[in-house]
Amino acid sequence: MSSGETTLYRSPDGVWRSPLLDAEQWLEHAFGTALARPEGTWLELKQVHSARVVTCDEWCEGLEADALVATRPGIGIGVKSADCLPILLADPEKRAVAAIHAGWRGCAAGVAIRAVEKMKALIGSQPESLLAAFGPSIRACCFEVGPDVAQQFSPWFPERNDLDRQTHIDLPEACRRQLASAGISADRIASLAPCTVCGGGLADPGEFHSWRRDHQTGARMHSAIWIRK
Repeated sequence: MSSGETTLYRSPDGVWRSPLLDAEQWLEHAFGTALARPEGTWLELKQVHSARVVTCDEWCEGLEADALVATRPGIGIGVKSADCLPILLADPEKRAVAAIHAGWRGCAAGVAIRAVEKMKALIGSQPESLLAAFGPSIRACCFEVGPDVAQQFSPWFPERNDLDRQTHIDLPEACRRQLASAGISADRIASLAPCTVCGGGLADPGEFHSWRRDHQTGARMHSAIWIRK
């Protein structure tokens, strides 16, 4: 299946899941909403809109980073978002997972690429073996930015000539291109998900927290992944 044909689905417990990751019986995952939270407990970082990636063995309360890698069964890892893009990575060969928080700053800085590099350096993951699923986030339809932000995406959209003015940025597409440049093939990247602001024709937008739409400080959704024991 290609990324254009792959989307999430809402499971009976209200969270969203990816068929791409569902096929891997050794892991569990979920993208939470404003109405439903994944079951269980997991490690979370103090997210700072960076491209820093750490492992669960490095984790401590208040650790500042925006991506977390786990290799041990039974340890859940997660990220929080409200328009920023949650990405869950899995390596079926090495049995490892990663959770990424890609806000626009982290995306512009290449956080998705850094996560792949971390998995490769840590456990020898081969990019062509990785799977990636994107959760609900703000999409190009609703992400209008000024040139100060847009120009930072020029490495990911070299074909565009409108980044020096008010324009729209496709955050998931930028991250999809990053993962592709890191070596993950298109059929292993599930990038189609609802827009947290308007729903994108895939969901009711009221199902999601959106900072841009509601300006509600502290309202976050949780996305998590873990290796089964």
